[in-house]
Amino acid sequence: MADLNGFDATNVEPNAGFDPIPAGKYLAAITASEMKPTKNGKGEYLELELEVLEGPFKGRKLWDRLTLRHPNTQTVEIARGTLSAICRAVNVLRPRDSVELHNLPLVVSVAIKNREDTGEPTNTIKGYAKRDTGVAPQRPMAAASGGTPPWKR
Repeated sequence: MADLNGFDATNVEPNAGFDPIPAGKYLAAITASEMKPTKNGKGEYLELELEVLEGPFKGRKLWDRLTLRHPNTQTVEIARGTLSAICRAVNVLRPRDSVELHNLPLVVSVAIKNREDTGEPTNTIKGYAKRDTGVAPQRPMAAASGGTPPWKR
């Protein structure tokens, strides 16, 4: 139980549910990171929280998980490769702490997949790149055309 004394919902606009942002490339930055144990307790993953920095989805949050400690070596290799891409994208090649990767702009490639537990669409990050690689963030199709997002057609 939590004390909510003094909260008045009539004075606060309710949050609307968030649909996933359209697939595309976005300028973003890591804003938070934390090591967490895997469900089975046999490993750990680095959970990254990212925020879109510009465009029609500015302020939206994205998450990624990098399983850096796990009995499955292939899982760890994939996570280390992703971490390497992030480090290269923000030009921090030998971080001692994940906080060194925070608040530095990078381009994220975002896709949409269906959640395994609910079947609902959700965002997933497919890649990271430097801001200045010539791969400029693109406005997603729905935002560029002003139309309905492809997954809602």
